[in-house]
Amino acid sequence: MKERQTTRVATDVATEAENVLELREDGHRVAAVAGTRAADLDVRRVLAWWRGFEEQVSSRGEELRGLGPELEEAARAADAILAKTPPVLAADVFDAVAVGFASVPGIPTLLGPWFAEFARSCGREAGTHELADAAWAGMFAVQRAGAPAPGAGSLVDAMAPAADALAGADVADVPAVAALHAAYRAAADGTRHTVVDGVVDPGALVVTWFFERGTVV
Repeated sequence: MKERQTTRVATDVATEAENVLELREDGHRVAAVAGTRAADLDVRRVLAWWRGFEEQVSSRGEELRGLGPELEEAARAADAILAKTPPVLAADVFDAVAVGFASVPGIPTLLGPWFAEFARSCGREAGTHELADAAWAGMFAVQRAGAPAPGAGSLVDAMAPAADALAGADVADVPAVAALHAAYRAAADGTRHTVVDGVVDPGALVVTWFFERGTVV
């Protein structure tokens, strides 16, 4: 009986983790784009990526264990910058997000240098090579800002496998959207390893949502 109860608990934990990792909008699951799209991500698509990620954070903030308000404040700060200076390049979107997040203490401040590396790596468009370079550099920047090494149950546990997946996609010459599919799956797997008492680390979840939104632009 004890073994069966243990199995049930493990199943419940796994189910809860799957639920928070599922991409939803207005209560409905958002389906990923079928197949792959060969083009790099231009400013329009990167802006759509940001808007989708922002909506995900706003509509599902209760799943972030208290971090929702901080992230929403950071998103508003980023939007104010984008409204004042409309982006021309893909890098401009990431730069505005980086500045907005860096202005809010807590997890947003940690994510600020991560987004800054996406701005640095990307120019007019974001391709697989640029995304891979940004993901690795961003992870190290977040660690320099105070995040722990992989394995501590933090946002880095989603960043590290995603960066590795993007690096592999770059070597294999995989298009950007397909590469982001791989990054999302890797980040989701890393996030599952942060589960404690049925709860995933909210920072890792945010990173996973970011990559997930990149798959539907």
